[in-house]
Amino acid sequence: MLRQTFAASSLTAGALAALLLAGTAAPALAGKANDTLVYASDSEPENVSPYHNSAREGVILARNAWDTLIYRDPATGQYQPMLATAWKWVDPVTLELTIREGVTFHNGDALTPEDVAFTFNYVLTPEARTVTKQNVDWMKSTEVVDAHTVRIHLKAPFPAALEYLAGPTPIFPAAYFKKVGLDGFAKAPVGTGPYRIVSVDSGRGVKLERFEKYWTGGPIAKPKIGKLEFRVIPDGDSRMAELVTGGIDWIWRVPGDQADQLRTAPGVTVLSAETMRVGFLQFDVAGRATEKSPLKDKRVRQAISYAIDRQAMVDNLVRGGARVMNVLCFVGQFGCVDEGAQRYAYDPAKAKALLKEAGYPDGFEIDLAAYREREYAEAVIGYLRAVGIKARLNYLRYAAFRDALRGGKVSIGFQTWGSFSVNDVSAFTGVYFRGGDEDLTKDPATIAALQAGDTAGDPEGRKAKYREALSRIAGEAYALPMFSYPSNYAFTQDLNFTAQPDEVPRFYAASWK
Repeated sequence: MLRQTFAASSLTAGALAALLLAGTAAPALAGKANDTLVYASDSEPENVSPYHNSAREGVILARNAWDTLIYRDPATGQYQPMLATAWKWVDPVTLELTIREGVTFHNGDALTPEDVAFTFNYVLTPEARTVTKQNVDWMKSTEVVDAHTVRIHLKAPFPAALEYLAGPTPIFPAAYFKKVGLDGFAKAPVGTGPYRIVSVDSGRGVKLERFEKYWTGGPIAKPKIGKLEFRVIPDGDSRMAELVTGGIDWIWRVPGDQADQLRTAPGVTVLSAETMRVGFLQFDVAGRATEKSPLKDKRVRQAISYAIDRQAMVDNLVRGGARVMNVLCFVGQFGCVDEGAQRYAYDPAKAKALLKEAGYPDGFEIDLAAYREREYAEAVIGYLRAVGIKARLNYLRYAAFRDALRGGKVSIGFQTWGSFSVNDVSAFTGVYFRGGDEDLTKDPATIAALQAGDTAGDPEGRKAKYREALSRIAGEAYALPMFSYPSNYAFTQDLNFTAQPDEVPRFYAASWK
């Protein structure tokens, strides 16, 4: 079943051969000759402002066009000065940072402490309509201390603060943002990063060029490649064809079968690497989508969990070093503890018995929404059908999926989360079970355990509380962790590119051979 489903989504061998022939004669449309790295993906952020989208494509743009206060070395995990040259804890809820001098925004404005305070204070307001509230809601306010210093006041102790300041918290130019507003900023964004965005074409992509006045002396050097171009190409076969024929230079999320085919293509390099991203099923435990939802019954949620052969999906569909996950986080994140949590091995007989016990001997009908890797969702639907559950797939764009989930219109959501590349469990489990917009359960015990884990000063104390929360989520089957996501990258052999586990393509560190 799995192999048949997957093969249907892959390019045929004959089609690939035709592409290879075309590729040998096609003129270069991107790449080294034009000093333009063209990369493509299947979706786009609904707004390029880093605080107003939660798509991975938005994260990529943010890391290449904006800077953060702190930098975490992806190789060592060590924190290094970036826009902040120094920092210290005044007390458990007050963090003081010295802001770097000599940094210029893409529009020529000089970076000041006022920009830092404005950014963080703005995104905390309701008017900001911040999509990524979970990345900043540990802050209470930020104040300017003097011409070189800011203080961030926390709502409560939050040991992971530095990790967040090194990731999903870029700095905006205060004067420019106040002048153009969010809508204007989305059309002509400004940062301090190694690349500056020169055009945003909704539905088609974004163009960037090297920022020649990028500041020196920090952890990121001026890029070697002059221009970047992000293109939105929803169809996987089309992305593959563009790569082989020289229309684009870099693609990712290449299905395993297509990655195998591309390894035979001349001029193409293929890399496979596990990432921090985890796929999971989230259940409408409260029954908001359907008043008499079977999902209100723990036995039904457990039946679904036993019905799906996650290991077979890893072996035959996902591949590339993926692993089955038993708790709702990535095992490499701080605090992601799976010891003692209930496991759900593939057991369709047990699933049927639980459904019968819950009063559904003949199964039931239900909706399942997804927004990426359609073949994975279809495989899940096949497993559910085998135990009598008839699931209808509602395949949506990410923004529509997220809004439907938040609005209580999704019974089962098949989604993924990459934690904004934050190496702390608070960036994963807390997003979906700490009482926020994405929390479909609102379980007081789970919320309390996660909050205690977030604020505990002792690392072992944090782990203990996270273990408590993760075990409860697994035991109650509030969600079913599926597997980690590998990423198959395919790119022109003219490109030097290194993949990182945090799923951030650092194009500013790439170069032509």
